[in-house]
Amino acid sequence: MDFGKIEEKELNQIDFKLPPDPPENKEVLKKGKGKTKFYIGCAKWGRKDWIGKLYPKGTKEKDFLHYYATQFNSIEFNGFFYNIHSREQVEKWVAAVPKNFIFCPKFTQSITHLRRLKNAKNEVDAFLDVVSAFGNHLGPIFLMPHPQMGVKHLATIEEFIGDMPKDIGMFLELRHQEWYSDKHGYNPELYSFLRTNKRGTIITDSAGRRDCVHMHLSIPECFIRFVGNGLHPTDYTRIDGWVRRIKKWMDEGLQTCYFFMHQHEELHSPELIKYFIEQMNAHCGTKIPLPVIQNEGSLF
Repeated sequence: MDFGKIEEKELNQIDFKLPPDPPENKEVLKKGKGKTKFYIGCAKWGRKDWIGKLYPKGTKEKDFLHYYATQFNSIEFNGFFYNIHSREQVEKWVAAVPKNFIFCPKFTQSITHLRRLKNAKNEVDAFLDVVSAFGNHLGPIFLMPHPQMGVKHLATIEEFIGDMPKDIGMFLELRHQEWYSDKHGYNPELYSFLRTNKRGTIITDSAGRRDCVHMHLSIPECFIRFVGNGLHPTDYTRIDGWVRRIKKWMDEGLQTCYFFMHQHEELHSPELIKYFIEQMNAHCGTKIPLPVIQNEGSLF
């Protein structure tokens, strides 16, 4: 993942401290049921360089998902962005995972980037038909409009979201800087729309785009996409900050936390997500199972 990538020499010059919560968060979180449920994982499972690390030596590519699902309970499924796949393929994936595992597919680029959310009924119907094959394994889907879609496209985004089935969870990721230029840190009109329609906001924490760390929750759930920098020391201090913030949200009623690990070089994602889980268990009273990483060296 190259979003927000900067030169390593610049990392120590960045203020990675998380912004304060907007006052609206307390009102949103108090509607949560508490006893926070966690869905934690990576962005992909098809990593051959995880053989002998996250997967047993000799693991065949066709078995990657099976072993991934023994380590984590969810996947941020970016693969759907590039290829809508088929119901038959989805059914094979479902058969490879335990009953508590969820997939969080991303809207395909034919909808978000080619059609730009307009005149895409056929594509949307096809997408929803395929993801319905996940059944009980379907987590929230996430929508990333084309990065060039700024505030002038507000009506288009709202109309698209408003037309989605209400029984499917959805989170919105925004890349255009205009959405974060308001003094509130997040466009208030869109934020109000998301709260009213019970759709979530995605917080993307990357080094080069600190505006995307907006901290606004529109439902009592968080969806965090964390982009690390190859196990740089700042990766760990950033994770520590997230553990403290999530603990605060848990105390205020957070219902569900989706936390997905990215690295510009995904080889290192398992180590950092393990560190996150260790810190959550140590400081938040959670009992999240730890992934088993073979031949693991020192984290620091």
